Amino acid sequence: MKRRITRPVFIGNVQVGGGAPVSVQSMTNTDTRDVGATVRQINNLAALGCEIIRVAVPDLEAAEALTQIKMGISIPLVADIHFDYRLALAALDAGANGLRINPGNIGGRKKIEEVVRAARDRGVPIRIGVNAGSIAGQILSRHGGVTPAAMIESAMEHVSILEEMNFNDIKISLKASCVPLMVEAYRLMAEKVDYPFHVGVTEAGTLLYGSVKSALGIGILLNEGIGDTLRVSLTGDPAHEIRVAYDILRALEIRRRGVEIISCPTCGRTRINVIKLAEEVEERLKTLDKPLKVAVMGCVVNGPGEAREADVGIAGGRGAGLIFRKGEIVRKVSEDKLVDELLKEVEKL
Repeated sequence: MKRRITRPVFIGNVQVGGGAPVSVQSMTNTDTRDVGATVRQINNLAALGCEIIRVAVPDLEAAEALTQIKMGISIPLVADIHFDYRLALAALDAGANGLRINPGNIGGRKKIEEVVRAARDRGVPIRIGVNAGSIAGQILSRHGGVTPAAMIESAMEHVSILEEMNFNDIKISLKASCVPLMVEAYRLMAEKVDYPFHVGVTEAGTLLYGSVKSALGIGILLNEGIGDTLRVSLTGDPAHEIRVAYDILRALEIRRRGVEIISCPTCGRTRINVIKLAEEVEERLKTLDKPLKVAVMGCVVNGPGEAREADVGIAGGRGAGLIFRKGEIVRKVSEDKLVDELLKEVEKL
């Protein structure tokens, strides 16, 4: 695919746009004022591959906590600001690597200008984050409701303020929980500006349906070359967001990080417990960041061929299975030893 050409911005040491790899973000769901819990969650997410983390800053205490949080983590931190521009200023003072502000609720022009000046002085980029649910009333009136054009007008209104102040370290997001609305908004915006895009389906839902919506919305855009950084928004443990994000990137062959599990859906020919085996393999390899392809197959029809195409694999038989490595049969073992023997071959690679 041909990627959209965008100008680069830097969130800490992570380049977004300008041809850099599509980066993966998440957001904590801890109380930001609880420094210990927040640091633990961020470090757990970083171990899974999170490259940029965002935290909510609902009050001054949370803003001030960013100083200590920054000391305990190794990835760039973005402060999520709503309603009170003074929280953005406090977050910058605490060392935030990026700001996310919503133009519909951050305040008037003078307040935005003050935040922009402070960000420019510190070399900190700003994400103009438009959500379909928080567009200013006068814009909604002009467009007759939430439309892609209304979302773009909301974003451009505030982009223009930043540009008038000669501030161009900008990212843009145009998120909605409606996939067609979100996709069309990004497509139209891509024709207007060359700023990098943070893409995502906001309030996507719980793990299963939220993953489906995110894969569709984010996947459609990425396949068209649109998107420089992404967040999968799921209700629950944000660790799932990281795994789903990399699964989307891997499925489109944009980035390969971690282990790709190929497993058969099972049928009446299956003679080993493929479901249990695949789940155990996935769990035991979930923190491995090597780009390996691991197959867990249950029968003699597709099993041997799929297993041979993987880096390592299992092809099941009756109560036993063959272990493959790089297309070659390594050995035959009983079902109860298949996972342990498979992992031995992973370790060798």
